[in-house]
Amino acid sequence: MKIAIPAENDAGSNSKIGGHFGRVPFYTIYDTETKEYSDLPNTSEHFGGTDGMPPELLNSKGINVMLVSGIGNRAILLFDKYDIGVFTGLSPNTTAEKAVSLYESGELTQATKNDGCKH
Repeated sequence: MKIAIPAENDAGSNSKIGGHFGRVPFYTIYDTETKEYSDLPNTSEHFGGTDGMPPELLNSKGINVMLVSGIGNRAILLFDKYDIGVFTGLSPNTTAEKAVSLYESGELTQATKNDGCKH
């Protein structure tokens, strides 16, 4: 399984999560099989690129789960379209490694269309 975390920098497991998942410069990817972290540049149109919306970009990379601090209803529906689970509850300055640990211990909440941010 592959887990994505929106990241403000490309520091692998030490990357700090970004507040707006679609407008971060990177996504840190954690592969649960290899236990390795990697960084994916955000080339989605949300960040000025041409690779579709963020859920489309992440789907093309085989992502199964997205971990975020918060997310809007429209984005939740797009991730749902690609069968990518979205989990919320991360705090600012959380590292990617800590985010994965919180997810694996069941401390994050799976988002539904009713949980999206209203902004």
